[in-house]
Amino acid sequence: MSGTPIELPVRDGTLAALDFGGHGPGLLLVHGSGHNAAAWTDVAARLVDHCHPVALDLRGHGQTPVTSTDPERYWRDIGEAVTALSWERPVLVGHSTGGYAVTAAVADGLVDPAALCVVDGVVLDDRDTALAEHAALRTPETADRLRALFRYGWSATDEQMRAHVARCVREAEGDWLNAGARPELVEEVTRRSFLRRDHHWLRRPTIEEIVTVSTVDAEARVFPGVDVYDHLTVPTTFVLAGEGFYAARRDEVRALVDAVPGRRLVDLDGNHNLPMTRPAELAAVLGELL
Repeated sequence: MSGTPIELPVRDGTLAALDFGGHGPGLLLVHGSGHNAAAWTDVAARLVDHCHPVALDLRGHGQTPVTSTDPERYWRDIGEAVTALSWERPVLVGHSTGGYAVTAAVADGLVDPAALCVVDGVVLDDRDTALAEHAALRTPETADRLRALFRYGWSATDEQMRAHVARCVREAEGDWLNAGARPELVEEVTRRSFLRRDHHWLRRPTIEEIVTVSTVDAEARVFPGVDVYDHLTVPTTFVLAGEGFYAARRDEVRALVDAVPGRRLVDLDGNHNLPMTRPAELAAVLGELL
């Protein structure tokens, strides 16, 4: 099941999104860095009988034409997207970087959701540690690594784009992120990561996008560090992947959950890319929130 392409107005442009239809409460699905709205296709397909799922392309990703102008704009858009959808108290779900995005939007009071779900996307460090990690994202060495691994910022011809998509599908089972995902879904997500620019295709996000969103303000009230959870009062579910980015820090997540009533921790087998590789299990978790 593919979603219907829609556009949602934000302050200086529009966000591309996929509307999967359905009836019931709104469910906003937010992808991680390097992904796009199509990553949620298999999760949304399992939930349309219970809710109305919509997945966003964040700034600088997928088919959204606008890029980030500061390190907060990409998550501030979430409040405007919910307003554009005329939703009251939706359920917000974010994977990886999208997990911080939905958390920050709620922490800043931009959205009052019925529930929040963070999928392998927690922020656990204090401000000093987080600032050092964000600074590491802005080095030439990191830029070179991201270009080599994911082709971020690559300008491709039609033939090169098609060949890249085919290679990603062909190699998916041996890929540390895509192993277990449907080949057709890998194809859809990879193809959506290319935006048409004149006579070429631009692989998104660009390195410039990553640099912009990682240039965070050390004094910001809503900051990508562990104290962001002090601002949350809504029911929050943390989903951790057994082979994900945060598996070794499960005890820290457990402490966050135990600190406040209304929080819970769910463990799922699989790698970091749970929306694509474990959609049935993740949809079951979200179904409970609905």
